[in-house]
Amino acid sequence: MPVEEAQWFAMRDLTRPNAKMPAFRMLSERGFEVFTPMVTKLSVNPAGKKLRLHVPAIHDLLFVHSTTSALDPIVEHTPTLQYRYAKGLGYRVPMTVRTAEMARFIFAASLTESPQYYQPSEITPDMYGRRVRIIGGPMDGYEGFLLKARGTRKRRLIVNLDTFLALAVEVAPEFIALLPD
Repeated sequence: MPVEEAQWFAMRDLTRPNAKMPAFRMLSERGFEVFTPMVTKLSVNPAGKKLRLHVPAIHDLLFVHSTTSALDPIVEHTPTLQYRYAKGLGYRVPMTVRTAEMARFIFAASLTESPQYYQPSEITPDMYGRRVRIIGGPMDGYEGFLLKARGTRKRRLIVNLDTFLALAVEVAPEFIALLPD
């Protein structure tokens, strides 16, 4: 019997945004490696005090590094947790992300205090700037496009994760090398 290899599964969390135990927390407490794109938001509690909350950027999206044999029983017994299925690949084929691509995305997201996440439909072709390669610094070797944004002096590199998500990470200008078009 072949050994099943762990991979990154794209999952859906159907709990409410204010749930006490969202899927990413429940799975990480059970020992799974989970990545959920997080952002910091300001909130006001009933007493009027402002709070900084670390919340998922897209509530129903999470990635779990596991095998189907370990994940299937949990998905079966948790009605608010589902696999995301790929269209056109057959019946109920769970969506996965290559391990190297996921590691690259997680690393880029960890480099900034305030990441900017975009859904693929939010990034229009005119938002893509020059094609660049990063030389030096923590993102050495990354290639991609700069994000065009009016009125900003900051340079942001767009890091894509297949059809799920895009991330804009701030890059120091001295590390940017323009590539030919």
